[in-house]
Order: sequence, then C-alpha cells, then structure tokens
Amino acid sequence: MGWLLALAAAVLLLVAWGLARWSKKAANEVGLGSLARIQVVYADTGGWEKVEKPLHSEQYRLVGKPDYILRTKQGLVAVEVKPTRRASQPYESDLMQLAAYCLLLEEDWGESPAYGLLRYAENTFRVEWDETLKTELLEVLAEMRDLENYPASLGGELPEPQHDMTSRCQNCGFRYVCWPE
Repeated sequence: MGWLLALAAAVLLLVAWGLARWSKKAANEVGLGSLARIQVVYADTGGWEKVEKPLHSEQYRLVGKPDYILRTKQGLVAVEVKPTRRASQPYESDLMQLAAYCLLLEEDWGESPAYGLLRYAENTFRVEWDETLKTELLEVLAEMRDLENYPASLGGELPEPQHDMTSRCQNCGFRYVCWPE
C-alpha cells in the first residue's frame, strides 16, 4: 500500500512540474516573462469587484480604463483584452487604444510603461511603448480633436469612414458627426 501512495505522489509531482513548465512557456510566449515576478495592480474586468478609477490626463484631455495594469520586472505594462477578436496582426484602432493607456499611465501614474500587451482570442501582441508610437498617438488625438470640432453644417466634406461595418457606426460616440439628427 505504501508503494501505491509513493507512486501517486510521484505522478502528482511530475504533473505539477509539467504544469509549471507549460505556464512559464506560455507566459514567455505572450511577453510576460516569469509569472512569479508579475503583480496585477489594476483590473477593470467587471464582475463584483470594486470598480477601478479611470486613468486621467488633463494635458491630453484623455480618460481611459485599461483591462489590466501589471507590474513586472521591466516596469508597468498596460493590457487590453479583445476576447472575440481574431487576427494575425493587431488592428490599428486597438494599437491606438493600447497606446492611449500607455500615455495615461505616463501622465496619471507618473511612470512610463515598458510596453503594452494586446490580447486577442488566439494571439497576444507585445507593443513597445516608444517615442514613435507616442508621436503617432498624439497625431491621431490631434486629428480626432479636429474632426470633433469640424463644422459639418458649413458645407465641408466629411471624411469617409475607414471601415465597412455599420454596426460600429451605430455604437460610435462620434456618430452625430456623420449623421447629424
């Protein structure tokens, strides 16, 4: 009977070892490194937990709530999860959303993130937070501000939507610009 107990313990130890290796490999594949060095410091995933305060930048007139903020050995990491999105490359709009969260971390928390993670249903993309991405984001924000103040009533031409998804238009916060009521 003792040998059976020893065998069961050995099997459990082997399974635990295999799971630990798999977990480490999976974490490295998505850019997280060692899971032992990761701490979730912010989560806005709904549920019954306390609702997190949005990040805020007065300078850029920007507010947002990333799904997660992690503290890793490299520093802060913004994480945005798109669980139903399936793509081999990140969408530009998702990149800009993640970049906005990185900018908000810089402004609101006073700490520049090392990178951001964009998680789709089947892929995780590591996005480096650097001056190039920051400049691109600031240009997009300036363009959005210009469009927000665009006087469509003065007979100007509105730009065509950059997509072919009417369902996105129905839920868009800027729908009034394209279809004034």
